[in-house]
Amino acid sequence: APAPAGRGPLVRVRAEARGLRRKFSLALALGALALLSAVGLMATSGWLISRAAQQPPILYLMVAVTATRAFGIGRAVFRYAERLVSHDVALRVLAGLRVSVYRRLERLAPAGLGRTRRGDLLTRLVADVDALQDLFLRWLMPVAVAATVGLAAVAFTAWLLPLAGAALALGLVVAGVLVPVLTGRLSRRTERRLAPARSRLAVRTVDLLAGTASGELPVTGALESRRRQVAEADAELTRIAGRSAARTALAAGLGTLASGLTVTAAAWLGARATVDGVLDGLLLATVVLTPLATFEAVTPLPQAVQFRQRVRGAAERVYEVLDAPVPVTEPEEPRPLPSDAPFPLRLSGLTVRYPDADPAAPPALRDLDLELVPGRRVAVVGASGSGKTTLAHAMLRFLDPDPASGGSGSYTLAGAPAAGADPDEVRRYVGLCAQDAHLFDSSLRENLRLARPDTDEAGLWSALAAARLDTWVAGLPDGLDTMVGEHGARLSGGQRQRLALARALLADFPVLVLDEPAEHLDLPTADALSTDLLAATEGRTTVLITHRLQGLDAVDEVIVLDGGRVVERGAWGELVAADGPFAALLARERETGHHGQGDFGPALPASAALPGPATAAPARA
Repeated sequence: APAPAGRGPLVRVRAEARGLRRKFSLALALGALALLSAVGLMATSGWLISRAAQQPPILYLMVAVTATRAFGIGRAVFRYAERLVSHDVALRVLAGLRVSVYRRLERLAPAGLGRTRRGDLLTRLVADVDALQDLFLRWLMPVAVAATVGLAAVAFTAWLLPLAGAALALGLVVAGVLVPVLTGRLSRRTERRLAPARSRLAVRTVDLLAGTASGELPVTGALESRRRQVAEADAELTRIAGRSAARTALAAGLGTLASGLTVTAAAWLGARATVDGVLDGLLLATVVLTPLATFEAVTPLPQAVQFRQRVRGAAERVYEVLDAPVPVTEPEEPRPLPSDAPFPLRLSGLTVRYPDADPAAPPALRDLDLELVPGRRVAVVGASGSGKTTLAHAMLRFLDPDPASGGSGSYTLAGAPAAGADPDEVRRYVGLCAQDAHLFDSSLRENLRLARPDTDEAGLWSALAAARLDTWVAGLPDGLDTMVGEHGARLSGGQRQRLALARALLADFPVLVLDEPAEHLDLPTADALSTDLLAATEGRTTVLITHRLQGLDAVDEVIVLDGGRVVERGAWGELVAADGPFAALLARERETGHHGQGDFGPALPASAALPGPATAAPARA
């Protein structure tokens, strides 16, 4: 599970590495040894050059020569080992954090993520989670290594010449503390705006690509405006990134200035000490070159501060999703449901509210009673926002009647409380065919086999026949091996819905929930699809959630929702004769009017080497 809430986001990210402290300490030691080798190489080289200028016997130089070689090799070896270990730590933390994020999202989806847009969620899952590794690689490691190497270098220089050690300490404080603090203050707002700006660009890009692929944006003439929005988001992100780069350049310049002044001060102090006889002339080069090498340790710190701020912003966005209230409480010891059938399935006085909803707002669904027995079909109708989809979420246990959020009532399957069972076990009995059912960028065959991987060819064609797709698929050059495109982009809206229905029928759920299957379709297509849906589900326990009333005389009961409440229910004929809310909805639907039977939408485009609209085999038998 992710680190518990109530602590700072950076503390929670660090907690993800609690089992890797030894490896992190090893990486820190290796990083410090790599930089100390660089300092030792420079200091030893300075002494060696000065001593060699006196042309002593070669044996007098062998220790320094050997040390120079050792420091040169050690610097590369220690740096390589440090990179291996530190990246291993960071990637292990990242892998664990990503697993925690996905497990949490699995519990939140879909009811707990209703307000999070797809592009924004994608950014949080990918870019923001990836950014968290920088806490270890580009903040904690550089700071710890700089502190270790800086103290060692100051102590060594002060041992040679105390005033030079003091000058080095002052320079390191300026370059390693004051400059990063200044940089952090200047870039705080910029870095915190970076992740949201990246998210806005991702949201608009995903919306543009999805709308263009579906044809919605070109048809409605909104393509150019959406392109401008993407360009504006990209320009905003570029401006923010440019400001961040300017802060980095300023910090680099100030750090270089501090380094130059410190080296100059060390050279002047060393020269005076040599003239005064306080310092051996052979050590003057060491006193000058040691500060020059030491500043390599503090050079990354201003940018490390920027990365820390960036990681903090990314962590806040990630934990904002992870800390969202869980819509379903899973029992620690789930109770098994009856193994034969879930009937009768009962909802009694069910009242549910979304966990992130306004407490002052009424529940999304209130006091609903429903009983399903084998073969019973119920239609649930109402305007948008009336609670229809909430009912589907509750039946699949995407949402529970949590008393803490104002929920109440009971949900039982064959007398066993659904709340005490594993939600996945409930979904073995109650299946969903949603209005936005996802189709993978694969073949018709593979999309169908998601429901039942071991299905043979005859089973696939039987499901297609029930969804009235068999004639159309048989007329395709590649048949079941036809590729559907990303999100089913090569299919029409009606074809996508029928394929989703065939997949749901193939899964053979005891209870099938159809959530707005005719949404976003034209009237002839929607009515044709509704008629075929009712025919395909005859004899199957079904809950049809729809805004279309055409053909509902075939179901056993119609429930009318308004504002989350049942305002009317009964058989089709009773509701029509009652002249109540259902009759008003039916009259309003008939006033819109439509003509023609039509099939369920245009066929695959001719560019896909499949039949065009004029020659496509009709989808309905």
